[in-house]
Amino acid sequence: MQRHEMMAALTGLGLKGMAGAFDEAVTTGLQRKRTTMEILADLLRAETTHRHAASIRYRMAAARLPAVKDLDAFVFDDTPINEGLVRSLHSGAFLANRRNIVLVGGTGTGKTHLATAIIANVVRAGARGRYFNTVDLVNRLEVMGWTPPDGIYVPE
Repeated sequence: MQRHEMMAALTGLGLKGMAGAFDEAVTTGLQRKRTTMEILADLLRAETTHRHAASIRYRMAAARLPAVKDLDAFVFDDTPINEGLVRSLHSGAFLANRRNIVLVGGTGTGKTHLATAIIANVVRAGARGRYFNTVDLVNRLEVMGWTPPDGIYVPE
């Protein structure tokens, strides 16, 4: 089988990671006198890496983060925020109990920064997440048929 036929077969089978790594894996493998099994193992690792990265990209897009933030960039000093709790949430400890996170606080308290850092980290670890601001969440709930009980103010 010729190279172009192999590339067409890989592409046709949806093996984009293998197709992208094919030339380098084969060239490097031949230069280093690697066995066919070793070259094939390199190609399989490339496919696995490609699929893992594509999965993270898909889940990050589905999370609809306004921006990706990092927890290390957040300054906890002189804030009432419980750093230990936030770091526990960041590690994904809440996922085992199948719980959601709701951050509440005034303007400029770091809710969006912390939420995006937590979501991005758990998504990279393999979970799914979704960011909502309050207005969007209430609107979505209303579309689904939920109406707020009397006495709850819903901003418009």
